[in-house]
Amino acid sequence: MTKRLVIAATMAAVSLSAIVPPASSAQDMPGNPRDPFYCDERKLGSWFYCDPSKVREAQRPSSAPSVPAAQRMAAITDELDELKARAILEPTTENVTQYIRFQREQLDRASTFADVWSRAVWQNPELDYTLERPVNTLGKQTWTDQRNIERQGTMQDLSQRYGVFYFYSSNCAACQVFSPIMRGISDQFGLEVLAVSMDGGANDAFPNFVVDTGQYQRMGLGENRQVPALVLFDTETKQPIPIGYGLMAADEVMQRIFYLTQVEPGSDY
Repeated sequence: MTKRLVIAATMAAVSLSAIVPPASSAQDMPGNPRDPFYCDERKLGSWFYCDPSKVREAQRPSSAPSVPAAQRMAAITDELDELKARAILEPTTENVTQYIRFQREQLDRASTFADVWSRAVWQNPELDYTLERPVNTLGKQTWTDQRNIERQGTMQDLSQRYGVFYFYSSNCAACQVFSPIMRGISDQFGLEVLAVSMDGGANDAFPNFVVDTGQYQRMGLGENRQVPALVLFDTETKQPIPIGYGLMAADEVMQRIFYLTQVEPGSDY
Protein backbone atom coordinates (compact mmCIF):
# COMPACT_ATOMS: atom_id res chain seq x y z
CA MET A 1 0.00 0.00 0.00
CA THR A 2 1.40 3.42 -0.95
CA LYS A 3 1.98 6.17 1.53
CA ARG A 4 -0.80 8.20 -0.13
CA LEU A 5 -3.35 5.37 0.39
CA VAL A 6 -2.36 5.03 4.03
CA ILE A 7 -2.86 8.76 4.62
CA ALA A 8 -6.23 8.67 2.83
CA ALA A 9 -7.45 5.71 4.92
CA THR A 10 -6.33 7.40 8.10
CA MET A 11 -8.11 10.65 7.23
CA ALA A 12 -11.28 8.72 6.36
CA ALA A 13 -11.19 6.95 9.71
CA VAL A 14 -10.69 10.23 11.57
CA SER A 15 -13.56 11.87 9.67
CA LEU A 16 -15.90 8.95 10.38
CA SER A 17 -15.10 8.99 14.09
CA ALA A 18 -15.92 12.69 14.18
CA ILE A 19 -19.29 12.09 12.51
CA VAL A 20 -20.42 8.98 14.43
CA PRO A 21 -19.48 9.11 18.09
CA PRO A 22 -19.29 5.71 19.76
CA ALA A 23 -22.37 4.65 21.64
CA SER A 24 -20.51 4.23 24.88
CA SER A 25 -19.36 7.85 24.92
CA ALA A 26 -22.91 9.12 24.31
CA GLN A 27 -24.32 6.95 27.08
CA ASP A 28 -21.64 8.02 29.50
CA MET A 29 -22.57 11.68 29.11
CA PRO A 30 -24.67 12.90 32.08
CA GLY A 31 -28.34 12.85 31.17
CA ASN A 32 -27.58 11.92 27.52
CA PRO A 33 -27.58 15.62 26.32
CA ARG A 34 -28.93 16.34 22.85
CA ASP A 35 -26.50 17.48 20.19
CA PRO A 36 -28.21 20.27 18.17
CA PHE A 37 -26.12 19.56 15.07
CA TYR A 38 -26.83 15.86 14.84
CA CYS A 39 -30.31 15.75 16.42
CA ASP A 40 -31.89 18.89 14.97
CA GLU A 41 -30.03 19.87 11.79
CA ARG A 42 -29.06 16.45 10.49
CA LYS A 43 -31.97 14.64 12.21
CA LEU A 44 -30.00 11.47 12.86
CA GLY A 45 -32.44 10.52 15.61
CA SER A 46 -31.74 7.59 17.85
CA TRP A 47 -28.31 7.01 16.28
CA PHE A 48 -27.13 9.95 18.34
CA TYR A 49 -29.39 9.32 21.40
CA CYS A 50 -31.59 12.30 20.65
CA ASP A 51 -34.43 10.76 22.66
CA PRO A 52 -33.09 9.89 26.16
CA SER A 53 -36.38 8.20 27.16
CA LYS A 54 -35.96 5.66 24.38
CA VAL A 55 -32.40 5.05 25.50
CA ARG A 56 -33.53 4.37 29.08
CA GLU A 57 -36.32 2.11 27.83
CA ALA A 58 -33.85 0.16 25.70
CA GLN A 59 -31.48 -0.19 28.64
CA ARG A 60 -34.21 -1.41 31.03
CA PRO A 61 -33.92 -5.18 31.42
CA SER A 62 -37.02 -7.12 30.45
CA SER A 63 -38.56 -9.08 33.32
CA ALA A 64 -40.33 -12.38 32.84
CA PRO A 65 -44.01 -12.42 33.92
CA SER A 66 -44.32 -13.49 37.55
CA VAL A 67 -46.29 -16.61 38.44
CA PRO A 68 -49.30 -15.85 40.72
CA ALA A 69 -48.81 -16.98 44.31
CA ALA A 70 -51.91 -19.16 44.21
CA GLN A 71 -50.47 -21.10 41.28
CA ARG A 72 -47.17 -21.51 43.07
CA MET A 73 -49.00 -22.87 46.13
CA ALA A 74 -50.95 -25.28 43.95
CA ALA A 75 -47.72 -26.44 42.32
CA ILE A 76 -46.17 -27.11 45.74
CA THR A 77 -49.22 -29.11 46.79
CA ASP A 78 -49.13 -31.13 43.58
CA GLU A 79 -45.42 -31.79 44.00
CA LEU A 80 -45.89 -32.89 47.59
CA ASP A 81 -48.72 -35.24 46.61
CA GLU A 82 -46.67 -36.69 43.78
CA LEU A 83 -43.62 -37.28 45.98
CA LYS A 84 -45.79 -38.87 48.67
CA ALA A 85 -47.52 -41.18 46.20
CA ARG A 86 -44.20 -42.15 44.65
CA ALA A 87 -42.69 -42.87 48.06
CA ILE A 88 -45.65 -45.08 49.00
CA LEU A 89 -45.89 -46.94 45.71
CA GLU A 90 -42.13 -47.19 45.19
CA PRO A 91 -40.65 -47.01 48.70
CA THR A 92 -37.02 -46.77 47.77
CA THR A 93 -34.61 -44.89 49.98
CA GLU A 94 -34.26 -42.19 47.34
CA ASN A 95 -38.02 -41.68 46.92
CA VAL A 96 -38.75 -41.61 50.64
CA THR A 97 -35.85 -39.23 51.23
CA GLN A 98 -37.06 -36.86 48.52
CA TYR A 99 -40.54 -36.81 50.03
CA ILE A 100 -39.28 -36.20 53.57
CA ARG A 101 -36.93 -33.45 52.41
CA PHE A 102 -39.64 -31.66 50.40
CA GLN A 103 -42.15 -32.02 53.23
CA ARG A 104 -39.62 -30.58 55.68
CA GLU A 105 -39.14 -27.57 53.40
CA GLN A 106 -42.88 -26.90 53.51
CA LEU A 107 -42.96 -27.33 57.29
CA ASP A 108 -40.17 -24.78 57.59
CA ARG A 109 -42.11 -22.42 55.33
CA ALA A 110 -45.23 -22.87 57.45
CA SER A 111 -43.24 -22.26 60.65
CA THR A 112 -41.84 -19.04 59.23
CA PHE A 113 -45.33 -17.93 58.22
CA ALA A 114 -46.63 -18.62 61.75
CA ASP A 115 -43.73 -16.69 63.27
CA VAL A 116 -44.26 -13.65 61.04
CA TRP A 117 -48.02 -13.86 61.69
CA SER A 118 -47.42 -13.64 65.45
CA ARG A 119 -45.06 -10.69 65.08
CA ALA A 120 -47.54 -8.84 62.86
CA VAL A 121 -50.34 -9.38 65.40
CA TRP A 122 -48.17 -8.20 68.29
CA GLN A 123 -47.31 -4.98 66.45
CA ASN A 124 -50.82 -4.23 65.17
CA PRO A 125 -53.42 -4.24 67.95
CA GLU A 126 -56.30 -4.00 65.48
CA LEU A 127 -55.34 -7.49 64.28
CA ASP A 128 -55.13 -9.04 67.75
CA TYR A 129 -58.34 -10.95 68.44
CA THR A 130 -57.18 -11.84 71.97
CA LEU A 131 -57.52 -8.19 72.99
CA GLU A 132 -61.27 -8.58 72.48
CA ARG A 133 -61.56 -12.18 73.61
CA PRO A 134 -58.51 -13.25 75.71
CA VAL A 135 -57.35 -16.84 75.53
CA ASN A 136 -54.65 -16.98 78.21
CA THR A 137 -55.68 -17.91 81.74
CA LEU A 138 -55.27 -14.49 83.37
CA GLY A 139 -56.82 -12.54 80.52
CA LYS A 140 -59.69 -14.97 80.17
CA GLN A 141 -60.50 -14.80 83.87
CA THR A 142 -60.43 -10.99 83.81
CA TRP A 143 -62.67 -10.92 80.74
CA THR A 144 -65.10 -13.40 82.34
CA ASP A 145 -65.27 -11.42 85.58
CA GLN A 146 -66.02 -8.21 83.67
CA ARG A 147 -68.67 -9.98 81.59
CA ASN A 148 -70.33 -11.32 84.75
CA ILE A 149 -70.50 -7.80 86.17
CA GLU A 150 -72.11 -6.56 82.95
CA ARG A 151 -74.51 -9.50 82.95
CA GLN A 152 -75.56 -8.88 86.54
CA GLY A 153 -76.29 -5.25 85.72
CA THR A 154 -78.34 -6.28 82.71
CA MET A 155 -80.41 -8.72 84.71
CA GLN A 156 -81.12 -6.05 87.33
CA ASP A 157 -82.51 -3.74 84.62
CA LEU A 158 -84.50 -6.38 82.76
CA SER A 159 -87.60 -6.15 84.90
CA GLN A 160 -88.16 -2.57 83.69
CA ARG A 161 -88.76 -3.72 80.12
CA TYR A 162 -88.89 -7.50 79.77
CA GLY A 163 -90.87 -10.43 81.05
CA VAL A 164 -90.35 -14.17 80.58
CA PHE A 165 -92.81 -16.81 79.41
CA TYR A 166 -91.91 -20.17 80.91
CA PHE A 167 -93.64 -23.09 79.20
CA TYR A 168 -93.70 -26.42 81.06
CA SER A 169 -95.64 -29.66 81.51
CA SER A 170 -96.46 -31.22 84.85
CA ASN A 171 -95.28 -34.66 83.68
CA CYS A 172 -91.92 -33.34 82.36
CA ALA A 173 -88.95 -34.44 84.53
CA ALA A 174 -86.70 -31.70 83.14
CA CYS A 175 -89.39 -29.13 83.94
CA GLN A 176 -89.55 -30.28 87.56
CA VAL A 177 -85.81 -29.55 87.88
CA PHE A 178 -85.91 -26.35 85.85
CA SER A 179 -88.87 -24.71 87.56
CA PRO A 180 -87.00 -23.97 90.86
CA ILE A 181 -84.11 -22.54 88.80
CA MET A 182 -86.43 -20.10 87.06
CA ARG A 183 -88.02 -19.27 90.41
CA GLY A 184 -84.59 -18.38 91.79
CA ILE A 185 -83.77 -16.12 88.83
CA SER A 186 -87.14 -14.40 89.16
CA ASP A 187 -86.67 -13.78 92.90
CA GLN A 188 -83.04 -12.65 92.57
CA PHE A 189 -83.58 -10.03 89.89
CA GLY A 190 -87.26 -9.18 90.27
CA LEU A 191 -87.91 -10.57 86.81
CA GLU A 192 -91.55 -11.26 85.99
CA VAL A 193 -91.95 -14.92 84.96
CA LEU A 194 -95.26 -16.16 83.66
CA ALA A 195 -95.46 -19.96 83.91
CA VAL A 196 -97.64 -21.51 81.21
CA SER A 197 -98.76 -25.11 81.65
CA MET A 198 -98.99 -27.06 78.41
CA ASP A 199 -101.03 -29.91 79.96
CA GLY A 200 -103.00 -27.99 82.60
CA GLY A 201 -100.93 -29.41 85.46
CA ALA A 202 -99.83 -27.35 88.46
CA ASN A 203 -96.35 -26.09 89.25
CA ASP A 204 -95.07 -25.88 92.84
CA ALA A 205 -92.53 -23.17 91.99
CA PHE A 206 -95.13 -21.06 90.18
CA PRO A 207 -98.52 -21.55 91.84
CA ASN A 208 -100.00 -18.69 89.77
CA PHE A 209 -99.51 -20.51 86.48
CA VAL A 210 -101.85 -20.23 83.49
CA VAL A 211 -102.91 -22.90 81.02
CA ASP A 212 -101.78 -22.56 77.43
CA THR A 213 -104.48 -21.15 75.17
CA GLY A 214 -102.27 -20.44 72.18
CA GLN A 215 -99.48 -18.49 73.87
CA TYR A 216 -96.91 -21.09 72.87
CA GLN A 217 -97.59 -20.63 69.19
CA ARG A 218 -98.00 -16.85 69.42
CA MET A 219 -94.55 -16.63 71.00
CA GLY A 220 -93.10 -18.10 67.82
CA LEU A 221 -92.23 -21.52 69.23
CA GLY A 222 -93.89 -23.48 66.45
CA GLU A 223 -95.98 -26.60 66.79
CA ASN A 224 -93.53 -29.09 68.31
CA ARG A 225 -94.59 -28.13 71.86
CA GLN A 226 -91.10 -28.85 73.21
CA VAL A 227 -90.74 -28.12 76.95
CA PRO A 228 -89.29 -26.62 78.99
CA ALA A 229 -89.15 -23.52 76.80
CA LEU A 230 -88.30 -19.90 77.58
CA VAL A 231 -89.30 -16.75 75.73
CA LEU A 232 -88.21 -13.22 76.60
CA PHE A 233 -90.96 -10.71 75.85
CA ASP A 234 -90.11 -7.08 75.06
CA THR A 235 -92.92 -4.90 76.43
CA GLU A 236 -91.77 -1.89 74.37
CA THR A 237 -91.62 -3.51 70.95
CA LYS A 238 -94.20 -6.21 71.81
CA GLN A 239 -91.85 -8.75 70.24
CA PRO A 240 -91.05 -12.22 71.65
CA ILE A 241 -87.40 -13.32 71.80
CA PRO A 242 -87.06 -17.11 72.17
CA ILE A 243 -84.32 -17.97 74.68
CA GLY A 244 -84.16 -21.72 74.22
CA TYR A 245 -85.45 -25.17 75.08
CA GLY A 246 -84.50 -27.85 77.56
CA LEU A 247 -82.88 -27.90 80.96
CA MET A 248 -80.43 -25.05 81.53
CA ALA A 249 -78.39 -23.82 84.48
CA ALA A 250 -79.13 -20.37 85.87
CA ASP A 251 -75.84 -19.01 84.48
CA GLU A 252 -76.71 -20.20 81.00
CA VAL A 253 -80.16 -18.63 81.14
CA MET A 254 -78.68 -15.30 82.21
CA GLN A 255 -75.92 -15.58 79.60
CA ARG A 256 -78.44 -16.13 76.82
CA ILE A 257 -80.60 -13.24 77.97
CA PHE A 258 -77.54 -10.99 78.11
CA TYR A 259 -76.46 -11.93 74.59
CA LEU A 260 -79.94 -11.59 73.13
CA THR A 261 -80.51 -8.13 74.62
CA GLN A 262 -77.05 -6.52 74.86
CA VAL A 263 -74.59 -8.07 72.41
CA GLU A 264 -74.65 -7.46 68.66
CA PRO A 265 -74.35 -10.67 66.61
CA GLY A 266 -70.72 -11.37 65.75
CA SER A 267 -69.22 -8.72 68.04
CA ASP A 268 -67.96 -11.27 70.56
CA TYR A 269 -66.19 -13.45 67.99
